Amino acid sequence: MGKRVVITKQNIKGIKYLVTALFEDHRMMEVSCDDAGENALLGNIYIGKIKGIAEKIGAAFVEIAPGQMSYLPLGDVRDPLMVKQCRQGKLTAEDEIVVQVTKEAVKTKDPAVSTNISLKGNAFVLTSENKRFGISKKLPDEKREYFRTLFAGKTIGKNDCEFGLIVRTNAVNYSKEQLFREFEDLSGKFQRLKETYRHRTCYSCLHYAPPGYVTSVRDYLSMHLEKIVTDDADVYDILHMSFLEEDIVKDKKLIYYDDPALSLSALYGLMSKLEEAFHECVWLKSGAYLVISPTEALTVIDVNSGKCTKGSAEDFYLKVNEEAAEEIARQLRLRNISGICIVDFINLDTKEAEEKLIRTLRRYLAEDTIPAVFVDFTKLGLAEITRKKVKKPLWEQITGKI
Repeated sequence: MGKRVVITKQNIKGIKYLVTALFEDHRMMEVSCDDAGENALLGNIYIGKIKGIAEKIGAAFVEIAPGQMSYLPLGDVRDPLMVKQCRQGKLTAEDEIVVQVTKEAVKTKDPAVSTNISLKGNAFVLTSENKRFGISKKLPDEKREYFRTLFAGKTIGKNDCEFGLIVRTNAVNYSKEQLFREFEDLSGKFQRLKETYRHRTCYSCLHYAPPGYVTSVRDYLSMHLEKIVTDDADVYDILHMSFLEEDIVKDKKLIYYDDPALSLSALYGLMSKLEEAFHECVWLKSGAYLVISPTEALTVIDVNSGKCTKGSAEDFYLKVNEEAAEEIARQLRLRNISGICIVDFINLDTKEAEEKLIRTLRRYLAEDTIPAVFVDFTKLGLAEITRKKVKKPLWEQITGKI
């Protein structure tokens, strides 16, 4: 079994969630549980009102809906779309400004917003403030050069351009005509937003982001999915319309599951796999195990040799650490662990072994759909990893623990 996406509604502790899970072979690699009765904010674009400026921390507090506050880092503000500005050239309280939700609320923190508006398509991302032309680093050099040549005549990345454009990895799957059609669609949406935002009232939502499962599928397209399976008719219809020109629709990889004898959740063992994602201890095939401990500030992962005692000490410790590195990269994705992560690997005796471990860890982190980076080993020999915060960790997505 290759890479598959499973989307189904699941009742957990009396609350109905829409579960989107990515499977690789028989392992669940990523999962997102969205409250089916809750309207998500992530990706939405609002006219917000600045309620206060905190100069010491370089942030503004923006109300995007009555009673819904958000956090705007001032250092990232370049050329905002202003609806009402009390003092020219400087943000102040009572200013009305266009912002987009870039991070969900996590624990006691409000959602984060940005004035750099991003409109995402299947092949491109258009940005309002970051006015550059970028190409996914995952694409080979010849493809990168192809896209540079293709858009050489456009005013993207120039000082006088209205927006920037990023070419996504999945752009290689489109014809030239399809690429230009999506480019025109995104640029048209941006122009309409610029023409109308000044005439909208405060707290208006200028753009609703697509459902989370559409965004997830869009991010997974470059993985050469074997199939996408759902037992929800509405989800199937929305996916079909969203990806009409994609291979998943053309090759009939998008499947509506309607077997009354066995639910889709039971077929893939979703509940048992979700339960495993909450366990503190994760066993490895070798007999070694991980202990994962989330805290308020960071997540700590301890690697233990456990029952694994094969081979010479040097080879044994490296083997356990490499196996742990692969599983740690998976657990970061599965549990959606973000921010700072500290890993206590088993100490290695040689620099060569440590370098090999670093290469292994970086290779598996590179498979993540969210930026995850190995930073360095501390003086105490602890590995530092950072992963971009976008959505809530899995244990916060679900009310309480399973």
